[in-house]
Amino acid sequence: MSDAVTDPTPDSYRVTAGELRQFIERFERLEAEKKDIADQQKEVMAEAKARGYDTKVMRKVIALRKRDKDDIAEEEAVLEMYKEALGMS
Repeated sequence: MSDAVTDPTPDSYRVTAGELRQFIERFERLEAEKKDIADQQKEVMAEAKARGYDTKVMRKVIALRKRDKDDIAEEEAVLEMYKEALGMS
């Protein structure tokens, strides 16, 4: 008998399984790296907080730096308009 008859898993399946394993292992490595980076970010914020910085405000600044300046300006203008309407400015 040939291997194809006695082996219930064809060669193409084994190759696919190996490739699948590689994808999963790559993903798992990236997950570990992501956790390491998140831990490092927490350390940076803890150090900043220990030195007297407001980390809540720092996080807002970081989020703003990711955004488009025009979007920020538009949001701030609408916020100011709403605050004026409510007598908050």
